[in-house]
Amino acid sequence: MTALTESGIERAALAWLERVGWGVAHGPEIAPSEPGAERADWREVILEERLRRALVRLNPDLPAEALEDAQRKLLRIEGASLLERNRNAHRLIVDGVTVEHRSADGRVRGELVRVVDFEHPEANDFLAVDQLTVVEGRNRRRADIVLYLNGLPVGVIELKNSADEQATLRSAHAQLQTYQEEIPALFVTNVVLLVSDGLEARVGPLAAGFEWFKPWRTIEGNAEGDTHASGLEMAIRGLLAPRRLVSFLRDFVLFEDDGSGRIVKKLAGYHQFHAVCVAVEETLRAVALRNAGRSDGRRHGGTPGDRRIGVVWHTQGSGKSLTMLFYAGRIVREPAMENPTIVVLTDRNDLDDQLFTTFARGRDLLRQTPVQAESRAHLRRLLDVQAGGIVFRPSKSSCRIRRVIAIRSSRSGATSS
Repeated sequence: MTALTESGIERAALAWLERVGWGVAHGPEIAPSEPGAERADWREVILEERLRRALVRLNPDLPAEALEDAQRKLLRIEGASLLERNRNAHRLIVDGVTVEHRSADGRVRGELVRVVDFEHPEANDFLAVDQLTVVEGRNRRRADIVLYLNGLPVGVIELKNSADEQATLRSAHAQLQTYQEEIPALFVTNVVLLVSDGLEARVGPLAAGFEWFKPWRTIEGNAEGDTHASGLEMAIRGLLAPRRLVSFLRDFVLFEDDGSGRIVKKLAGYHQFHAVCVAVEETLRAVALRNAGRSDGRRHGGTPGDRRIGVVWHTQGSGKSLTMLFYAGRIVREPAMENPTIVVLTDRNDLDDQLFTTFARGRDLLRQTPVQAESRAHLRRLLDVQAGGIVFRPSKSSCRIRRVIAIRSSRSGATSS
């Protein structure tokens, strides 16, 4: 059996990335002064020409000056800390960049410049670059693999050799922490970090301790584990495939803010990602059938066509509250739901407070601020709107399920999960 080496692990990772749809480039070949240079300076971490081309491609109706303004804003993202800059960058990448330009009639118009095409992942530019050297101040560091989405560095992979007793997943994580301190510019637009020794792999968010880096245990989501795939292969094929990564970027990255100025970045785990994707699919199916006034004959927890979506089972400590938050954030932006009203029912006041706090801290993902109903009368008043809103209310039902989400779209009436 051939012994594992760090370079061999790197080659395998690049091969898997290429197989799922990434382009691959060698860092030294696109370095400054090289014939194929894509960086004018060692300090540059954004591939500016790729970013420019992506903005032009994704916004064909906008004038050049508007796109240049958007690019300037993406190149100069401000914030008091790296994590704050990362949150500001995330908002621009997901929501688009607001710019102003003067139209032909002389009026100043506001426009939203798209940075990523979330509906058509294949329209984006995905590039994996190995051995990327970055200089910032007096620090010079070389990252094993950097993942670029439309010229923006959204992922960093740090690899270690499992045959070396000193080269562990923890040491790979420590290396990434050092990079964040010494070359922070590389992480301003970061979405996900990955550490691996070629066999095991863990993914985690910026500024998080090693305990928050978790394995990605499935590729397609229909079974946990794969006897023929290493942890690194599962993470690459299961999370970093372009279609999944853009979905993950938009709907499964959370910046918690308790109002004190302290920000905590969290990422969905593999079980949360796939549970929410299935729940959303079932929700849209149920709403479509309800709107059409028919049933497909399937029984999802009740009689056909009764608008029940289903039940998600979790073990203790597996992140039930965050799963519900990710689901709510995903469903509120679905056009088919027509600005739904979401009612969250719990069986205890303390559980209601706990879940409400989670949702309130995740209001960026929800794109609105949730409200807590103080009584049944208050709940009726809150629901006396045509659509929209997220409302919490403890329930005295004897139902053994402790958390229930009820959804009302403007046309379909209530559905539940």
